[in-house]
Amino acid sequence: MPHEHRLPERTLLKAAPTPLEIERRGPGAPADVWGALVDHAGRIARDEPLLTRLARHWILSKPDFATALGAMLADKMSCEMTPRDTVAELVAQAITDEPDIAAATLADLSAILERDPAVVGAAHPFMFFKGFQALQVHRISHHLWHAGRHDAALFFQSRSAEVFGVDIHPAAPLGRGVMLDHGTGLVVGETAAIGNDVSILQKVTLGGTGKVTGDRHPKVRDGVLLSAGAIVLGNIEIGRNAKVGAGSVVLHDVPPCATVAGVPARIVGWCKQGAPSLSMNHDLPDE
Repeated sequence: MPHEHRLPERTLLKAAPTPLEIERRGPGAPADVWGALVDHAGRIARDEPLLTRLARHWILSKPDFATALGAMLADKMSCEMTPRDTVAELVAQAITDEPDIAAATLADLSAILERDPAVVGAAHPFMFFKGFQALQVHRISHHLWHAGRHDAALFFQSRSAEVFGVDIHPAAPLGRGVMLDHGTGLVVGETAAIGNDVSILQKVTLGGTGKVTGDRHPKVRDGVLLSAGAIVLGNIEIGRNAKVGAGSVVLHDVPPCATVAGVPARIVGWCKQGAPSLSMNHDLPDE
């Protein structure tokens, strides 16, 4: 029988501030990610006529981050059969019912600003990065799933897969400060779970083995780095601050701080300086 993993589904979004959140705070004040987003969107609206209307519609005309988030997600998820106003109302209600959605999104945006060297301002990931956008769609679908609206949650999952190429089951809990770098081809199964301050690159699969039902997907702990093309299968645990090398196939538990690589994956090193998800160091083995 597979061993048990204790990772409560509804506590991840209510977790204590992540290391990045703490690092970005001044004396007692939260990092002003919203202010940075507005400033950058203002520069985009001024300097690029093509994007003036979009920057105003999603950000500059909005009173707060939650409202801007709702506007962006409604535009991304609506389609001919599900009009924008209907989707906007549903998203707005979800954010109102669970304020932690907006708080987690701010932590995700901070994570990208900290870890991605391609980012030059807060508005770029918010407006253009499909990994970030797909992650926020999942936060809405996860809320709907636990509110008993399974059909609506599965619609959002389907639309996200169609629009972004990212397929995360709405039942799967994700922590704060998560970065989906590129996001393309990401698959996360129903009973998977992802902790805080995790970085995941493109074409990663957190899947089942196809042989069991019930709790059958991986549990990814805080600070983990999953490199491009990593495949992690079964009800196994990727320990805190572990690293999975690009293209690896992981079929067994990975100890905390271990670096694994290969097909099948084996331990090739150990972390020396904290969470690899924060340093984004993909070298093998660790020095």
